[in-house]
Amino acid sequence: MRKLIFCLLAIALVACGNQSLSGSNENNNLTMIVGTYTNGTSKGIYTFSFSQDIGTTQVLDSIAVPNPSYLTPSADRKYLYAVSEMSDSTAALNAFAFDKQKGSLRLLNRQPTLGADPCYVSTNGKEVLTANYTGGSMSVFGLKSDGSLLPLDTLFMGSTSGPDTVRQAKAHVHCALFSPDGKYVFATDFSADQILRFVLHPNSIIPHLSMEVTKVAIDYGPRHLIFSPNGKYAYVIGELSGKVTAFKYNDGNLKTIQVVTADTLQACGSADIHISPDGKFLYSSNRLKGDGIAIFGINTADGMLTKVGYQTTGIYPRNFNITPNGKYLLVACRDSNTIQVFLRDQNTGLLTDTHQNVNLDKPVCIRFVQ
Repeated sequence: MRKLIFCLLAIALVACGNQSLSGSNENNNLTMIVGTYTNGTSKGIYTFSFSQDIGTTQVLDSIAVPNPSYLTPSADRKYLYAVSEMSDSTAALNAFAFDKQKGSLRLLNRQPTLGADPCYVSTNGKEVLTANYTGGSMSVFGLKSDGSLLPLDTLFMGSTSGPDTVRQAKAHVHCALFSPDGKYVFATDFSADQILRFVLHPNSIIPHLSMEVTKVAIDYGPRHLIFSPNGKYAYVIGELSGKVTAFKYNDGNLKTIQVVTADTLQACGSADIHISPDGKFLYSSNRLKGDGIAIFGINTADGMLTKVGYQTTGIYPRNFNITPNGKYLLVACRDSNTIQVFLRDQNTGLLTDTHQNVNLDKPVCIRFVQ
């Protein structure tokens, strides 16, 4: 009898242990939100449950939206904002109510961007910005208390002065985001080879253009800009140059400290840029030739970069993202119709393909909600 009771107790303890472990895994799951191009079989935005522990993915939900090529959740995770990258008057910004547990989205409203091909969106909870590539502009929207969008408030135009007579012939704005100190907006003025700085005023949703313009090298084509986790440094990837420029950041000012090459094949197709959560590694994607991810170590003391490796990927890695725990890097390979899941070595920054691909037509943007 004692032996039977002991066995039952042991089984109960094992069961409790498994239940606790399972609960831990569930709590470590992310909601992954993926935007796509919809000129194929994709319908719009897809949501998944992604395990930060083992790198596996389960489908949650989807919603039909035309060309949601870039999207971002609000800081409180209650809302999602996604562009509709259209080349005509139907170009728009969409606002959704978001249930992160179910992965479900409910359209609140949409507003025209009045700039063709919006390709980037960011929010600070009070206003939303879109960068409109073909429109060559930045759109500014206010927000209502329910997360929905007010009509377009202001449209800021980019400019041209770059030497590329084809790709810089018209104004293009490719990125618009808020500074980590919450005081400024920065936008990449692609065709003028410069970064614009706008000042945010607390009692107005209208950013006022300051006199600060940061020039980069000619024929650079600045595309995406990102700040380090500690807010002391910023990095911009040049689509045309294939180079990453590192800046020291201080109260709205960007001071160049280094320029390094990410695209050694000069394919003029560099795309996205991200920093690991611990601030120790920078990654940038390259397209058109030798598609893949360039990997750089970051000296956290001075922000300087050292190239440590290169990871080949599927075709046309337009966008990628890193899980909040830094364990995985996922790449949206648009023309391979797949999202590749790479395991990150957090000591070396190098990547290993897990072969746990997520098959999806024309994925172009990945976001995580915890």
